[in-house]
Amino acid sequence: MFEKFSRSWGLVKASAAVLRSDTELLVFPLLSSLAALLVAASFIAPAIGLGLFQGGREELGPLHAVWLFAFYLVQYAVIFFFNTALVGAAMIRLDGGDPTLSDGLRIARERLLPILGYAAIAATVGLVLRAREQRAGTLGQIVISIIGVAWTVAAFLVVPVLVAQHVGPVEALKQSAGLLKQTWGENLIGAGGIGMAFGLLIFLVVVLGLGLAVGLGAALGSPAVLVTLLVLTIVAVLLLALVQAALAGIYSAALYRYATVGEAPAGFDGAVLKDAFQRKV
Repeated sequence: MFEKFSRSWGLVKASAAVLRSDTELLVFPLLSSLAALLVAASFIAPAIGLGLFQGGREELGPLHAVWLFAFYLVQYAVIFFFNTALVGAAMIRLDGGDPTLSDGLRIARERLLPILGYAAIAATVGLVLRAREQRAGTLGQIVISIIGVAWTVAAFLVVPVLVAQHVGPVEALKQSAGLLKQTWGENLIGAGGIGMAFGLLIFLVVVLGLGLAVGLGAALGSPAVLVTLLVLTIVAVLLLALVQAALAGIYSAALYRYATVGEAPAGFDGAVLKDAFQRKV
């Protein structure tokens, strides 16, 4: 178990080295987050007006289902667009180039139709899983959660495939699943390690920030100190989330290159990348 975490931390450090060489990559997850918030606000306000959240429906009604699909479609399209820009810029950096924000956005614009197609597929999958989950019992919900994880694993390299090849979303999904199956198996130790590492960091920041805010605020009797520390804690959490998203994009780009070329990109240890995914025996 310790060896698995060690490999994951090695991937985090390798990805961080690439990110330090081009901190502009952080702008893509920032833009993605801002756009996603705008999309959510633009959908939630009309939904409240239409009363879609009232009544506690256990099953999706027709209007609710249409709204949810549209929301998933637009939200996924925004997220995939900026993720494609991030991965595209990361691939340029991994090839020894010096990408700009314009380079990443240009790559995403050139892949706009496949991105929309992939967003439609993801929205359909999300809607179906949501509908099934509402009808299922406890055991059924567990099974649906497993299916959701399997979907995430199968689609892990879709964006790098879309960036590197001029293929449609269905072919990208097939290639993503095929690359994982033929090369490393199912255990995403590296990606899971990045998530776990930053989950722990965020947890520690929240605990420390809240502790300091409550302790100092009470000791000094100053609401301003309490508010300031809470704001700083929120900012720190958001920054960590942005770094995690950027590292995940860099990791997926490097992993795709290693899967297809068989060589570790600059700044990455080939042995670490190879062991990040465990071959199924």
